[in-house]
Amino acid sequence: MLEPGVAVDLSFNETGAGEPLVILHGLFGSKRNWSSIAAKLGVHHRVLTVDLRNHGESPWAARHDYPALADDVARLIRTEIGGPAIVMGHSMGGKAAMMLALTVPELVARLVVVDIAPARSGGSSLDFLHALQAVPLAVFTRRAEVETALAGAISNPAIRSFLLQNLITAPGGLSWGVNLDALEQHFADILGFPDIPLGHAFAGPALFIAGGRSEYVLPQHRAEIGRLFPAATIEVIEDAGHWVHAEAPGPFIEILGRFLEK
Repeated sequence: MLEPGVAVDLSFNETGAGEPLVILHGLFGSKRNWSSIAAKLGVHHRVLTVDLRNHGESPWAARHDYPALADDVARLIRTEIGGPAIVMGHSMGGKAAMMLALTVPELVARLVVVDIAPARSGGSSLDFLHALQAVPLAVFTRRAEVETALAGAISNPAIRSFLLQNLITAPGGLSWGVNLDALEQHFADILGFPDIPLGHAFAGPALFIAGGRSEYVLPQHRAEIGRLFPAATIEVIEDAGHWVHAEAPGPFIEILGRFLEK
């Protein structure tokens, strides 16, 4: 595990050609979650889908807060792109994208934030983390056994399936491909968002896409969005929840396409 304060080299997949677009997943997610969206966007863009630190194939690190995540993405953009990119993030990845835009705006040509606000988040994500920690992986050998063990704590099969994408099967046994200890230690940081001083904002083009059935972007968040991102527009897909891009990919791509074509 890397020392705190050290930017990590993030794992990513790449598709398409054109203006670069970097996609950041949410908590317990990975670059694989965005493969189908990336394929569509790759018609006009060079798309990099990224594993954030402590997730997927990227390195584990003791620190997990938004300044650290933003530093990692800045390093990726400088190394792999060499100039500004469109940056899109969902949930935790959306907060990382916002932090990047606020701290290193010269690297962000356009900002897209998917169903998250620059504010403290609620939800039951900590319960999901504890459910994963409670699974006795050492006594299991099959994915089905792990799913059964999770069913008692997580009744929604779609959420179980999403979380099980982090299960790694290897000759040495089962393991989680996400750094649960680091995420638990920094969970308050993940739910929160750094205090941004008055007068500090990202002036570039920004789009917030929210799910109408989600509670992560609410009317009371609009003032703070406007303060930090004065050029932002907010679009709501009424029939979608928190995973907007997966639940309503058609409307999501349509809204995103209009923004990117401006």
